[in-house]
Amino acid sequence: MCMITPNWFNYFLSYYFETRFLSRKKPVLAGFKLTHKCNLACRHCPFWRRQYNEMLKFDQVVDILHKLYQTGVRIVIFEGGEPFLWEDGKYNLNDVIAEAKKIFFSAGVTTNGTFPIEIPLANTVWVSFDGLKETHNYIRGKQIFDDVIKNIKLSPHPNIYASVTINSINVKEIPELVKYLSKLVKGITIQFHYPYDEVDDLMVVRDDRHWVLDELIKLKKAGFRVADSYSALEALKENKWKCHDWMLADVDPDGKINLGCYVKNRGKVSCRDCGFAAHTEISLAYDLNIEAIKVGWKIFKYQ
Repeated sequence: MCMITPNWFNYFLSYYFETRFLSRKKPVLAGFKLTHKCNLACRHCPFWRRQYNEMLKFDQVVDILHKLYQTGVRIVIFEGGEPFLWEDGKYNLNDVIAEAKKIFFSAGVTTNGTFPIEIPLANTVWVSFDGLKETHNYIRGKQIFDDVIKNIKLSPHPNIYASVTINSINVKEIPELVKYLSKLVKGITIQFHYPYDEVDDLMVVRDDRHWVLDELIKLKKAGFRVADSYSALEALKENKWKCHDWMLADVDPDGKINLGCYVKNRGKVSCRDCGFAAHTEISLAYDLNIEAIKVGWKIFKYQ
């Protein structure tokens, strides 16, 4: 049985009251790893290296979606691995999105862009980019850059964002990448490489982190499509922001629901090394940062 959600404003007003004044902490946004399976072997990614290749059945996925709703989640993002590889007989990612849209305010997808971006019911699609052509292909391990660009251009989806993970390999070309991508996508979100056990050698040193964040701020002011708020970009320099990680939930490919930090049960949690801008943005929004609230509204409330 499908549940009908109330409107955005009423829900988040009650959510804020319950969590702020009644101490009823609950998540509002979830990432759902449908599979660790991927058609690429990216240098910075730990997940394709983890040998859990069984896929949840469609009915199991739907059951988990309802469980997420019961915890408080109203926004879900499907990821991987590569989520377009998930299937269960006649069911594929589009069927999962269709079910999610019956329950949640917003359902998004993060993809490597190597498959046709034909996912009309998704509110938002993030396509991962690791640099300009040569760098992107090097990090991704295949000559795919031109195909990804082609798939973006051919896609009828009106709300495609680029997701850029900044690491020690690509950090110096991020400004040029932003200028290039601004012509192709609705917005660009960033995060910094996190040192998982499998890939702990791509961290951005502090000086470069400051430099690239300052460059992103300049580009945003100049009108390029940096979606992250000024507040988040500033806060990420020294990670001086209060993390409300209880606002988040994650699902692993075995169906296990994790509440809290994205790294929890996936690696060693190090707040000092955190570069997850989405965590920064949602935490700032909870603390009533107007910029961050507007970013969330623009990205997730697309209709």
